[in-house]
Formats: sequence, C-alpha cells, structure tokens
Amino acid sequence: MDLSRAVWRKSSYSGSQTNCVEVAVLWRQSSYSGSQSNCLEVTEFDHLVAVRDSKDPVGPALAFSPATWASFVATMKRGVLAL
Repeated sequence: MDLSRAVWRKSSYSGSQTNCVEVAVLWRQSSYSGSQSNCLEVTEFDHLVAVRDSKDPVGPALAFSPATWASFVATMKRGVLAL
C-alpha cells in the first residue's frame, strides 16, 4: 500500500500525550479526472465522506454522510445536475 499521499491525524483519544496512535486518511483522485490536475479528491473516515480540491490539499474540505454522497453521485451520473 502506497502511503505517500496519506494525511496523518492523531487519535482524539490521545489527549495531550505524545505517545499516541495516528490514523492515515488516504485521499484518492476522482476516477473521472483522468490525467487532469484540476480534480476532486475523496476520502472516507469516521462515517463521513470528505471531498477537497486537489489544487489546495491543505485547504477546506466538505464532509457528507455516506448516504448523501451516494445520492449526489447517483444524481450526477444520471445527468440531472450540470456543473
């Protein structure tokens, strides 16, 4: 497994201790982006689906419930929404 693009975060149960567990959040590029650099990156963690702009990896991310994200993706695939 390639962890070079992983973002590591400290477990919230660690408090202020230095000996703690870190969890990797793996962002993946949208399969619809092809070789373009302007794309969405998606990750799933803590019962959420997060989406961010690949051009700004330290910028804001939007978080959705898995059901909301699945509904959005299905709607986009049907062509009901146009960007």
